[in-house]
Amino acid sequence: MYKNLQALVEAKLISALAESLKKAIYEGELELEGVPEISVEQPREKEHGDYATNLAMAAASQAGMNPRKIAEIIVDNFEGEGVEEISIAGPGFINFKLKKNWLYENLKLINKLKDDYGKIDTGQGKRVQIEFVSANPTGPLHVGHSRGAVVGDVCASIMEAAGYDVEREYYINDAGNQMDILAESTLLRYREICGKEIKLPEDVYAGDYVIEIAEDLYQEYGRDILEEEEQKQLDICREFAYQDMLQKIKEDLNKFGIEFDNWFSERTLHPAKINEAVDVLRDKGYIYEEEAALWFKSSEFGDDKDRVVIKSDGSPTYLAADIAYHLDKLERGFDKLINVWGADHHGYIPRMKAVIEAFGYGRDTLEIIVVQMVNLLRNGEKMQMSKRAGSFVTMNEVNEEVGTDAARYYYIMRSTDSHLDFDLELAKEESSNNPVYYVQYAHARIHSIIDNAEIEPDSENLKLLSDPAEVDLMKMLASFPEEIKLSAESRQPHHLTAYAYDLATAFHAFYNNCRVNTDNNELSGARLYLVDAARQVLKNVLTLLGISAPAEM
Repeated sequence: MYKNLQALVEAKLISALAESLKKAIYEGELELEGVPEISVEQPREKEHGDYATNLAMAAASQAGMNPRKIAEIIVDNFEGEGVEEISIAGPGFINFKLKKNWLYENLKLINKLKDDYGKIDTGQGKRVQIEFVSANPTGPLHVGHSRGAVVGDVCASIMEAAGYDVEREYYINDAGNQMDILAESTLLRYREICGKEIKLPEDVYAGDYVIEIAEDLYQEYGRDILEEEEQKQLDICREFAYQDMLQKIKEDLNKFGIEFDNWFSERTLHPAKINEAVDVLRDKGYIYEEEAALWFKSSEFGDDKDRVVIKSDGSPTYLAADIAYHLDKLERGFDKLINVWGADHHGYIPRMKAVIEAFGYGRDTLEIIVVQMVNLLRNGEKMQMSKRAGSFVTMNEVNEEVGTDAARYYYIMRSTDSHLDFDLELAKEESSNNPVYYVQYAHARIHSIIDNAEIEPDSENLKLLSDPAEVDLMKMLASFPEEIKLSAESRQPHHLTAYAYDLATAFHAFYNNCRVNTDNNELSGARLYLVDAARQVLKNVLTLLGISAPAEM
């Protein structure tokens, strides 16, 4: 069964246009060596019809003819079924107004597929890994992590709906200097709890969360750690703080509706896998020694300079671990690697692309989604601090204040390459000014309509649905699979938040213009069928966004 009637309609239009061109060529009306690539799109203005094509202008140079004349020839030879009206506009655009039968069939398709409506197969089962969040386990997740977390999670859901085999992964940066600082910070706070006087250096983690970790540590060990040697004390604090913080990160993400298929520890790369990865690049001729350090020839692949991978003291750089990590990803057989990074990592992209190429893979095997920063606003003023964390606003603080649904919606309501102003007061407002409330209210209103209806939804008389508001709503429902395709291909979930809002708007317009419960049972049954289809599609898009679809509000 065809799961995307809109794509089928477009394919039929393109096929009919191709046939009309072939006929014109055969009859000698046009001189073309072959049929050029044909595309159709939905015009922005309703008066231009349901679809339009610039085929006549695309063929003009080859045919040596005025594009409007070519359009007239195409129209004269056009025999596509399902077209109610065809016209020519401007310099040669061909506009199509379709019969409504396909919209009625699409309502039936929604009813049949239910939760599967909208799913497509453009991914064809290709294996994709999306790595996101990957924050150091040295403190709570903050607002910046939150946006990347939702972007990664929703991108994964959208790509799954588009037919990709997707795996979500969190890369745990649990090696290196930041873990030593966490150990020192925890030990100092632990000693303070034990009654010792301490002085906090400037470079330790100073947030209240470190005190909480130290309190947990004290509950576990009492004062026993003080009996150990200094290095042993640090080792105990490092491992305890790491496990404690990692567990809290997992809990915060789960509360935010985000679960990972795999948690990958950086520590597993040291030292064997890092050495193996460097050896692979050395064998390919991309590693050289200079000043007792090992360098990667990243400049051969577009980076602005070569990069150190093993320092002169024999210790690996951060890049060395990333090289080993990405080789591991490639060896796991993914067709596409997608990393969701913060804007501060933008300069790191060329060297990682260079790594992928050096290993013998196409540059585009690795794709980076750069997520811009979030500004939290309260009463129009930018927020700066969090009492609890000491230097940032945590993921949990925002989620608890505005709710998970609102937080997820707001984090992805703008393109990832745009800075985001998150208005906390607006996100809590129960009014049409709040976009997530507006969308969820549409779903709840539909439930109320269906629950209070005196008859059942009926598909026998869908031809009665001809009011412009009904047609607009049906077209909006039919475009859902294409919206998934657009979002999956662009890796931009904001297309779906915009679609959810536009669908809610189309439903509210329908509700205000068309009474559902009328004296005409046939019309009421058809409208209820449309309403139920709108409910299903709203539920489907909200599910992809990880947002609840309430039955009442």
